[in-house]
Amino acid sequence: MNFDTWFHKQSKVLQIVLLILPLIGWIVDLLVRWSAFIRKNTGVNLVMALVVTIFGFSWILTVLDAIWIAIYNKLILED
Repeated sequence: MNFDTWFHKQSKVLQIVLLILPLIGWIVDLLVRWSAFIRKNTGVNLVMALVVTIFGFSWILTVLDAIWIAIYNKLILED
């Protein structure tokens, strides 16, 4: 599963649009976080994948991730 690699190869504008859309943003964030955990197998990725899975439905985390991508070109606490 290389969804995180695919996501980061997209343009910054497309990444932000995918994350800002309410339901689609949560699904994309879930796929990227779990894909990164499966590929890299680090504790930080596991914690963030669980946080997005449990609390991501509130849409706040995905908007924060979109802002973080706009500034730093990666998700919050992504290894």
